[in-house]
Amino acid sequence: MDTTVNLNAAMRYIEQRLFDVIDFTEVARIACCSEYQFRRMFSYLADMALNEYIRKRRLSIAAGLLQTSEEKIIDISLRCGYESPDAFGKAFQAMYGVSPSALRKSPDKLKAFPPLFFHLTLKGGIEMDYRVVEKDAFYVMGKSGRIPLIFHGNNPHFDTVWQKLKNDGILVLTEYAKCEPSGVVEVYADMHINEGEDFTLYVGIVMETPMPAHFKGRFDVLAFEASTWLVFTAVDNTTRDGVYWAVPSARKQMHKQISEWLPTSEYEQVAPQIISFLSYDACKPDLKSEIWVPVRKRSI
Repeated sequence: MDTTVNLNAAMRYIEQRLFDVIDFTEVARIACCSEYQFRRMFSYLADMALNEYIRKRRLSIAAGLLQTSEEKIIDISLRCGYESPDAFGKAFQAMYGVSPSALRKSPDKLKAFPPLFFHLTLKGGIEMDYRVVEKDAFYVMGKSGRIPLIFHGNNPHFDTVWQKLKNDGILVLTEYAKCEPSGVVEVYADMHINEGEDFTLYVGIVMETPMPAHFKGRFDVLAFEASTWLVFTAVDNTTRDGVYWAVPSARKQMHKQISEWLPTSEYEQVAPQIISFLSYDACKPDLKSEIWVPVRKRSI
């Protein structure tokens, strides 16, 4: 499987339909991965979200039309997917520092934002150790909350869900954490969402049995079916503001490597990933976490 060829075929599909309603299911099919994996991989490789790239490409073409055609600004804004010229004008101003009407009256040179295509150069293989674990059905018990998905940088909304668990007594739950994934875990419970959209985050512990009756109403529960899991370990030596649940650079790098490698492997992801924090001590010099990815073998 040639990942670069598949990615570029998907990018050409997007470019050909830039001003239409883009079928991201078809984009993912062309790229030979899930839509979630494509968006994650694109974000890591391009250093921007896919929606941001499409928006910038549309505005770049709009700038060219303003300079070279007599097409009405309202028609250009509609072509770019904006409901009003005002919304289009604000987005254009934010990107170029000049309004559409001002550019048309006094054409000036603007920086182009050309189509993006990938050329991957491998400078020696990066070893990425993982283990394969067969697990029966299990449950995540803890707290949950709806927060927006942010691919780049720290997501401050994570803290609100962690604080819910902290206030309810994390030590009470850890007495029941007797199986893998061990420690305290995070689960992104929704796979097929875009950056900026809300998803459900679970923070808690893993149990092999359903929640005890005396905990019902106090904690939230997420069930997982029996599956094959790939387990990757990251050594997190840094945290943000001394809070151990911040996303360190080591884990970000591991996420990036997994996103790039998984579409080229014999596996495909079938359910949400789990991040397991193996220590509660943020000052520990080799703070470790594990990324658990539920998979199945690709059909040939």
